[in-house]
Amino acid sequence: MVIDCTGSQCGVPRWMPRILVAAGIYHVLFAVWVVCWPNIYFDWIGCDRPNHPMLWRGLGFLSGAFGVGFLIAARKPIRHWPLVLIGFIKFNLVIITLAVGLFEGPLPREIIGLVLLDDLIWWFPFAAILWASAQAHAGRPPSGAPPLTLEEAGERYKLSSGETLGEAASQRTLVLVFLRHFGCTFTRKILRELEDLKREADRHDARLVLVHMLAPGDESEYIDERREIARIADPMCELYRSFGLGKGGFLELFGPRVWIPLIAALVKGCGVGHLAGDGLQLPGAFLLRDGKIIRGQRARTQADLPDLPGLFKGLQDGPGTESVPA
Repeated sequence: MVIDCTGSQCGVPRWMPRILVAAGIYHVLFAVWVVCWPNIYFDWIGCDRPNHPMLWRGLGFLSGAFGVGFLIAARKPIRHWPLVLIGFIKFNLVIITLAVGLFEGPLPREIIGLVLLDDLIWWFPFAAILWASAQAHAGRPPSGAPPLTLEEAGERYKLSSGETLGEAASQRTLVLVFLRHFGCTFTRKILRELEDLKREADRHDARLVLVHMLAPGDESEYIDERREIARIADPMCELYRSFGLGKGGFLELFGPRVWIPLIAALVKGCGVGHLAGDGLQLPGAFLLRDGKIIRGQRARTQADLPDLPGLFKGLQDGPGTESVPA
């Protein structure tokens, strides 16, 4: 499924909001029916009316709440994925309850039909919406879509200070440090050493810029006290792709090369936080000037930290060369 994500916005197939609107209307109408006429369904299937109709009405009110949530989610299905998830959990619980009931003995066809109409038919489209949301929030690119060129990225992405990436790179050499998610031990280590990185950049008359995977402004929870350092928000990892930074596999994320640096960082008190970004994304560091990558360090594992002295030292080898973080 192709989800076209640009910057922090994601376009979605038309069927997603339509499905959510249909599910919302159905659940609201079902709620009205149950609350206003609680006995009709039981008379129709030939069962005794409930002794406590308020319980049945309570389920109706709950259905109406789900319906309103689905209608809200229909406006932006990817952004409002928690509302979709709540509905999906409800569908699963009802389906599991039905399966247990069938295992214990036969159930009236009308009960099975109600569950099929009320829950099972929504299971598959809701699952697809959740999968698309997971892909989008993890920064997965549209299938077959080429990465942005540096020129396109320079025009599209803005620094937290207001200017575009292209404008900033035309004024001064930029040191772009691409972070992993903010809960990563190695990202936490980088943030603890930001002052050292900034001093090294200043020493070479360059400007330090952090690239992260949260929505604009959400990074302030982690680096708010360092407002003088510019940031670029890249929730969909388009900028990461433009600079050739990909996703890590098992060895890149958990292989032997990660163990010793991880233990060392933990001993220093860097710790581990909650996942705040794409946990598979690999980091990197680059020198950018006038729309061109002068030097680059693409991480081989998640433990590869930016080596700014090595990055600047490499300039003597000529522009456009590549180094590996120590």
